[in-house]
Amino acid sequence: MPTRTARTAWTGGLQDGSGQVELASSGVGKYDVSFPKRAADDADGTTSPEELIAAAHSSCFAMALSAQIGNAGGTPESLDVTADVTLGPDPDGGFRISAIELTVRGRVSGLDADGFAAAAAAAKAGCPVSKALAGVDNITLDAALA
Repeated sequence: MPTRTARTAWTGGLQDGSGQVELASSGVGKYDVSFPKRAADDADGTTSPEELIAAAHSSCFAMALSAQIGNAGGTPESLDVTADVTLGPDPDGGFRISAIELTVRGRVSGLDADGFAAAAAAAKAGCPVSKALAGVDNITLDAALA
């Protein structure tokens, strides 16, 4: 399996600095990052590590769920997956990812609501990004058929 690469160029300190993260493997873009905007309610056109983790988790989970639905004898027609990643204080100092909420609504043939929920739980457990984020104490899943 290939290795994928992202690169960040940063200048300045934490509060007055800024950077640009580049999705280097795919070449699809460069995105501004800054700590003050990371911690603000309005991202104002910048991304953050949490948003990038949310993108990774939602896309990985969607792929894992499509596989689990197929394994269970169903056919995924459409999956709408959202990952909400929350940055919070770390009791030991600094910050940590305090919660991730996965929400999925799916259109699936060949599975009932219970089968879909079971496939979603298996996808959450088996998704490589979920496994990588095992240090997050609170990863929740809300799965329902659309």
